[in-house]
Amino acid sequence: MTVRHQPIPRAGAPFAGQSLAGSANLWFDEVLVRRRDGAAKLVASTDCSMADQERLTRPRATLCSLSMDQPLIMAVLNVTPDSFSDGGDHVTLEAAVDRARQMAQDADILDIGGESTRPGAAEVSVKEEIRRTSTVIAAIRDAGITTPISIDTRKARVAEAALDAGADMVNDVAAFTYDPELADLVADRDVPVCLMHAQGQPETMQNDPRYDDVLFDVMDFLEERITFATSRGIAFERIVTDPGIGFGKTLEHNVTLLQNLSLLHDLGLPMLLGVSRKRFIGTIGQVTEAKDRMAGSLAVALYGIQNGAQILRVHDTFETRQAIRLQQAMIKREN
Repeated sequence: MTVRHQPIPRAGAPFAGQSLAGSANLWFDEVLVRRRDGAAKLVASTDCSMADQERLTRPRATLCSLSMDQPLIMAVLNVTPDSFSDGGDHVTLEAAVDRARQMAQDADILDIGGESTRPGAAEVSVKEEIRRTSTVIAAIRDAGITTPISIDTRKARVAEAALDAGADMVNDVAAFTYDPELADLVADRDVPVCLMHAQGQPETMQNDPRYDDVLFDVMDFLEERITFATSRGIAFERIVTDPGIGFGKTLEHNVTLLQNLSLLHDLGLPMLLGVSRKRFIGTIGQVTEAKDRMAGSLAVALYGIQNGAQILRVHDTFETRQAIRLQQAMIKREN
């Protein structure tokens, strides 16, 4: 029977327990020990094994020289005509570089994507995806923008061209299931990689997605992909995990994952959370247009931070940075 350990995060003073994944302001002193059969028991964190405690508490490795003890912002910059929220906004080189310069004022990482993975999106050829992304990345670097860049792709050849153009890490929504050779490239270049959970392909992933237990199924998938990655030579410390909110999941699945987000710390790796402007926010918040979902996106982002998400992937970088500054001031740990 698979057992998972879910720390119960607490914020700010009094700092009376153990640091959550090396966070400067989050701690825990209780853990919900969960089993796949539904049984769960709340225990003191010190009653867990030393190995379990170490996995939940150890500081996460730096990402592109960025410390994980404070929340990081990953800015979404899609150079596509059909992304669900910003499709067509940055298809010219000048528009993309201008937006990158603007986002870099508040973001820690720029995430460049050339293929939409929204529900129902069609696949883009490797040649076209390279044309869209590597040209923009090179132009961003030529413009003197030094912010770390992530290439959002499922394909090894696209990632290779992006890294050659100046990207620093890979964000693979397929977690190497689409193109296993991407794992070899990441290992060879020794760059960080984010592995995300998704059920199905973008074209069909929202066609009645089902799980035996969404929490355990997502955790098992990510654990298996981490094992695959390390078997191909990727250092464990180079891996980031993402529960894949909205990727092959119903509204109920998304909410369940968010309510139990701290469970992902049981993998012992940094967590990326991408919820910005997604459909479930519009459904709950009763907002139709994606660009009108900023307030709901901020609410979920701040909730994610209080559950230990180290990286927020967002469209609205200025507003998110302001919100994080205020939140961190409120929960700052007292020495």
